[in-house]
Amino acid sequence: MAKKAKQKQQAGGTPATVALTAAGVPYTVHSYDHDPSHPSYGEEAAEAMGVSPERVFKTLVADVDGALTVAVVPVAGRLDLKALASAAGGKRATMADPALAERTTGYVRGGISPLGQRKQLATVLDASASAHPTICVSAGRRGLEIELSPDDLAKLTDAVLAPIGRA
Repeated sequence: MAKKAKQKQQAGGTPATVALTAAGVPYTVHSYDHDPSHPSYGEEAAEAMGVSPERVFKTLVADVDGALTVAVVPVAGRLDLKALASAAGGKRATMADPALAERTTGYVRGGISPLGQRKQLATVLDASASAHPTICVSAGRRGLEIELSPDDLAKLTDAVLAPIGRA
């Protein structure tokens, strides 16, 4: 594990960093000053970290046939709800109510992490993640990102890999 990440974790981690540490998964924490007026949490993270938006992934919560499901897609694109429904074994997907997503995951919008959720939801990771040695996802707080391998993320969340993002 990177020394910087360990120091951040000890200074006050999030459920996501606690889960990664407990699993012994190497990760790096990136923090930046969140600007509440920025129109996109994900694009703000990519810009602030100087990382390509194709490597920064946003965590979205959708309702697939009545079951909340997490979709992890690049901030450079959008979620394809039909593809998500298919990947999750359902027929129809819609975006979940933001308040319900927050209550269920234990995180606030713009800081929802696929890791360390209050109730672990079924997760689908966009297949494009496997093209990168590491990707960044929310660490569970606005202005805080975790960089880790997509394989580790998929393993820890029991994610299905599928092409659910679109340009």
